[in-house]
Amino acid sequence: MPAYDYYCKANGRTVEVRHKMSERITSWGELCERAGLPLGDTPASAPVEKLITGGNVISASSLGSGAAPMCEAGPACCGGGCAALD
Repeated sequence: MPAYDYYCKANGRTVEVRHKMSERITSWGELCERAGLPLGDTPASAPVEKLITGGNVISASSLGSGAAPMCEAGPACCGGGCAALD
């Protein structure tokens, strides 16, 4: 199952949980239940938003040239997020 990061504006926390792509988590209560966390002082009804994260792995086969990006730190050191590649 894929991992997703959710952000709760009410408490400023970001929590990672795993669930099916077809599932949706919309509240702090649902998120805490899924992650096994206590609610704390945050209302269970507080909305959460799924964050778009850059946790994808770039492989050479997914690039048009067939070669992974390079930088001074070494081959594909950071999946293309390196400042040296900008």
